[in-house]
Amino acid sequence: MTDPTTGAVKSAERTLAILELLTRHEEPLTFTAIAQTLRYPRSSLHGLLRTLVERGWAEFDADQRCYSLGLRTLEAGNAYTRTLGLVERALPLMERIRDTIDETVQLAVLDGVHNVYVAKVDGRQTLTLASEVGRRLPAHATGVGKVLLAGLPRDDLEARLPAGPLPSFTRHTVTDKARLLGQLRTVARRGFAVDNEEYTLGIRCVAVPVYDVSRRTVAALSVSVPAIRCTPAHRENAHRLLTEAAHRLSAELGYERRHRAGPTLEEW
Repeated sequence: MTDPTTGAVKSAERTLAILELLTRHEEPLTFTAIAQTLRYPRSSLHGLLRTLVERGWAEFDADQRCYSLGLRTLEAGNAYTRTLGLVERALPLMERIRDTIDETVQLAVLDGVHNVYVAKVDGRQTLTLASEVGRRLPAHATGVGKVLLAGLPRDDLEARLPAGPLPSFTRHTVTDKARLLGQLRTVARRGFAVDNEEYTLGIRCVAVPVYDVSRRTVAALSVSVPAIRCTPAHRENAHRLLTEAAHRLSAELGYERRHRAGPTLEEW
């Protein structure tokens, strides 16, 4: 059935809403949880979920009676990044950083108020991070996320952020919207962001923006370092390598850099 006022096909809208719900939740969802959230007729929801599972867009765990995203969503995500050429261009630069400082390097894009990791290269050092490819994390609590938020127009940014307190993950997480907006203005001015154990205790991160031909921030590159190894010399080196890689990647995407002296990493 098509909505005469919008031209939208109801079954297509409902199918996309299911996929969006499964994307937002990292844990699998029961049929009841999906039904209570979306408030669709149960018979209709059963049919939509069955179709998604049959076509590989969703998976059903018969033991837990839960639904999660299927393999086709990963294939679609990979196809999307290939069309941008972003990951293919970024990976050699990321590997060069990793080989130089032996730390984990990540590439992320923005989705709403979350950053989504689209590429990652691990250092040889033992380091457990939440930044798996395809993982979504709250942007206000990560270095890449703050870089991506800082690249939004002010009206868009204000509309995306909730009115109330932001979720807290460690004692260092910025949960006050006004304070976060102040930080983002600083990020936009100086051209990099830091994460001082704001999502994971013991892990620090520095991130820089990647621009396209229209001068939009389309991605962010970051290096994550255990706090115990985060010496001033190490963090400055990571920042320098990231900045060089981001400039090269941005240029490959058509961005023309305006020459000016970049800021130094004064505090991390």
